[in-house]
Amino acid sequence: MMDKAKGLHTHKPYYYNRELSWLKFNERVLDEAIDKEVPLCERLSFVSIFQSNLDEFFMVRVGTLTDQMIFSADARDNKTQMTAKEQLSEIFTSVGELLRKKDRAYLNLMSEIGEYGIELISFNDIEFADAVYLENYFKHSIMPLLSPQIVGKKQPFPFLRNKEIYAVALLKSKNNEKLGIVPCSSEVFKRLIPIPSDKNKYMLVEELILHFMPQIFSKYTIKSKSLIRIIRNADIDVDDAFYDEDLDYRNTMEKMIRERRKLCPVKMEYSRLLDEKVIVTLCKELKLNKDQIYYSEAPLSMSFISQIRDKLHGKKDLFYVRRVPQNSRYVRSSLSMMEQIEAGDILLSYPFESMQPFIRLLNEAGENEKVVSIKMTLYRVAKNSQIVEALINAAENGKEVVVLVELRARFDEENNIEWSRRLEDAGCRIIYGIDHIKVHSKLCLITYCDGTEVKHITQIGTGNYNEQTAKLYTDLSLMTANQDIAEEAAQVFNRLCMAQVMEETHHLLVAPKCLQNKVLDFIEEEICHADNNEPAYIGVKMNSLTDKTIIDKMVEASQHGVKIDLVVRGICCLIPGIEGYTENIRVISIVGRYLEHSRIYIFGTPERDKMFISSADFMTRNTVKRVEVATPIYDTAIKDRVRTMFGIMLHDTVKGRELCRDGNYYRREKPQEESEVISSQAYFSNEAYLAASKNV
Repeated sequence: MMDKAKGLHTHKPYYYNRELSWLKFNERVLDEAIDKEVPLCERLSFVSIFQSNLDEFFMVRVGTLTDQMIFSADARDNKTQMTAKEQLSEIFTSVGELLRKKDRAYLNLMSEIGEYGIELISFNDIEFADAVYLENYFKHSIMPLLSPQIVGKKQPFPFLRNKEIYAVALLKSKNNEKLGIVPCSSEVFKRLIPIPSDKNKYMLVEELILHFMPQIFSKYTIKSKSLIRIIRNADIDVDDAFYDEDLDYRNTMEKMIRERRKLCPVKMEYSRLLDEKVIVTLCKELKLNKDQIYYSEAPLSMSFISQIRDKLHGKKDLFYVRRVPQNSRYVRSSLSMMEQIEAGDILLSYPFESMQPFIRLLNEAGENEKVVSIKMTLYRVAKNSQIVEALINAAENGKEVVVLVELRARFDEENNIEWSRRLEDAGCRIIYGIDHIKVHSKLCLITYCDGTEVKHITQIGTGNYNEQTAKLYTDLSLMTANQDIAEEAAQVFNRLCMAQVMEETHHLLVAPKCLQNKVLDFIEEEICHADNNEPAYIGVKMNSLTDKTIIDKMVEASQHGVKIDLVVRGICCLIPGIEGYTENIRVISIVGRYLEHSRIYIFGTPERDKMFISSADFMTRNTVKRVEVATPIYDTAIKDRVRTMFGIMLHDTVKGRELCRDGNYYRREKPQEESEVISSQAYFSNEAYLAASKNV
């Protein structure tokens, strides 16, 4: 039924396993670290991004599969029919290959960095005077801060923190052998230790600690020593696992965060050849199998890379050319934002255009005496959020401010908890969403009175209300005075306030009940056009495609002759080009300087198409298990702009990879004519700069 070597389902050959597809995405991230056309320091950053991505993958996806293997061993992936055990086996094998590729990339990059004078060195590479300095530094600045432990009958195996580095040693004393463990992570001492004879040479603090393990465990003989780092399961369902009637929801989330830190390990890496006895002991204590343990030639944590980048910041050729979000050509700084939106819809394209017009809209609404209320959903916000400050200011000015703060935004819970307190203290009305359904929509509704008439301005976006990610992620943000859209947006907020969801819509697509079904209807319409020998087309841009119901409908559409173009950055469980199934489907992935994050849905040919931008990927968790909102694009000029953007992304010959029928992604051959070479992100950035220069 299933080709285990490739993760392909052979009965229905157009399915691909979700987890293995994600690993292919992270390999595309790693490929950016190898691409010589990417500046050197940026390539180094891609190694770090690869590692942080993989850490989260193990914390969430591998953690979920590990639990499933224990509690639902017979459950199978609904597309490839793989059990959790089979998926984990494939994952562990693939990860081993990826980590070896990562090690090669890192070592090559550090060799190139060395040509610019920056080096990470070991004790084998230093002069005597430097060795003396480092030993004194260790004795006086490091050792007093360490908390070594020997594991024995009276000293139980310690709790190892998630993602932190530990030095471990096999200790021998007379006829006894014990395990020594030393935490190497601390906010007190530096990760990079400068070498006195050369200010551009450094040693990692964990390497220094490892070298002086004989001094730490002076009464023992060190038989072997290594550095280790573990990743723990972080997959907790707050609704199912930690709902406590005696706690309010915010306290429940705080309890969940504490519990998450204690979950079982799912992966370990080590950086030296470990004695087999140590491996056996660690496997037993951490409850890991050997296939969850990986050897690494590269440092176990890449957190120091930002410091290396900082030390080379003066060498401009090692970095991307500086780009900042530009003022939109469609926005006039001298005019009121509310008046401009009343005059016509405005679309912002991040990070090429600035988020400031939207922030200006919020600030203006908070000060405008006509404004009655501001309602907004918050999922992930910046640490020092201008958007939240604008909402606080509006509340303090007497506006009704209703904010749904989704505390279940994974790994951003603590930040959201703190902001929810500040909003509440300022007089905002706070909602925490609906049990078992995350609110992932990006929706803002401003209500004001113009004489006796009640009017609205609605903003709907594909990305979070976060000024920092708006400089790094590609997203779209629509601001409109369309009253049909506003009325349905108001209904969405009313339902949320009553812990309900939308049952029916006419303009917006609103999950969990009014998105997937409408998407299926739109696909069916294209099938009907194709059956009538009329041109039929579907174009979708998203982060991930896993929704089996939508995949099956797309396959049906392909079989009827509908042309389908998909720009899918990450997971794609649909294999194109399979004869008899998906030969009319094309899949492109773009991985580049910015994280592709916008979602665009196009159903139909240009003269009749229905077009939406959305917060929702075509993943079951988005389409039927979350509150998501897609807004139609009604403005003709904006539709033309979005259609053009989609076409440019689809024909990206620099950062676009094409998914082929063998389940692998391939770079496209670059055209011989330079004018035909397209890097979509560079194109949009250059376009924004050119438009801004003309708009001054």
